[in-house]
Amino acid sequence: MSFSQTHLPYVDKPVLRMGLAGNYGITSDDVRWAADHGVRYWVSGFSYGKTTDGLKAILARDRDAHVVTVLGMGAFGWQVRRSVESALRTLRTDYLDVYKLGWLGVTSRLSDGILDTLHKLKDEGKLRAIGTSIHDRSRAGRLAEDSPIDLFMIRYNAKHPGAEQDIFPHLKKRDPAVVVYTALAWTQLIKPVAGIDLPPWPIANAEPMPPPLTADLCYRFVLSSPHVHVVLSGPSNRAELAENLRSLDKGPLTAEEMDWVRQYGQALRKARRLDYVA
Repeated sequence: MSFSQTHLPYVDKPVLRMGLAGNYGITSDDVRWAADHGVRYWVSGFSYGKTTDGLKAILARDRDAHVVTVLGMGAFGWQVRRSVESALRTLRTDYLDVYKLGWLGVTSRLSDGILDTLHKLKDEGKLRAIGTSIHDRSRAGRLAEDSPIDLFMIRYNAKHPGAEQDIFPHLKKRDPAVVVYTALAWTQLIKPVAGIDLPPWPIANAEPMPPPLTADLCYRFVLSSPHVHVVLSGPSNRAELAENLRSLDKGPLTAEEMDWVRQYGQALRKARRLDYVA
């Protein structure tokens, strides 16, 4: 794995380490542009309609070059099958690379029926890997050690670094794929906040980096972890998409930069309220 490229385990495909979620404002034209600029990891689902035509177009051109993941919900095996087969029809593809069980938290079902259905879908060639989008870090850690789940989509950023204790130490046994979302903590890390004081930016002769963070620092913080395969970007327009992709050109953060970014995230988390300033 390099800073900008990786090979996803279980999915067994090379991808750019920044994937794209198309439910925040971009269009099908932006999806085609992103594919032309190297993006290979895609999230689709019920609320991603504006990007569906673009995703279908790039899959028709070269299906095996792309990793298509669908975020779905299902309390029973038949609902999961219906969700997978509906996505196959919508995207006009023979298989999904990953089906992610949505929000697999404390009370969410991971029954034998659901797992049997997912294994059958894999046997039928309709699915390559089983994934989950999960907030419950403790459960994610247990599932990472012992479960059929091949890919974990988790929250991880400088404000919420708990995966470093609760999930990452449990990955070694099976080496599942790890995809991170909320790198910007829902933009909280890049909005000015009153009352946060930090030491100077640690790099000598560099442009000062006062709080808040920049988007590229947030993405590079996440990608500097050796446990993270892909970070998701959810841009609202083409300009944000291009800016986010340029983060990959800047490489990993140094240890000093990582520490400074982490300090800012901790300070933001401790703030009594998010009192944004102009």
